[in-house]
Amino acid sequence: MTVEHKKRPYLWVFLWLGVLTAIEVGITYSGLPKLFQIILLAGFAAAKAALVALFYMHLRYDFRILALIGGFPFFLAVMMALIILADRTLVGGLIGG
Repeated sequence: MTVEHKKRPYLWVFLWLGVLTAIEVGITYSGLPKLFQIILLAGFAAAKAALVALFYMHLRYDFRILALIGGFPFFLAVMMALIILADRTLVGGLIGG
């Protein structure tokens, strides 16, 4: 199955990736609490990963089952990160310092 792609979406995705990266840099210099910074940066990283997967890896133009197959390990990684973040927060290690 061959799908003809236009260049315009790729340029928009490229611009959005640049904007999100600039926002991430701004967050690191904002002086927000560390935990809030980590949550925001993880959210922006997930959004950028989704953009890359959808457009540059062509998942947007592919069958839905392939997106689910690719999304399941991502879901597991997010769950593991949240578990580790909760554990470190409760113990007071990485976030507490």
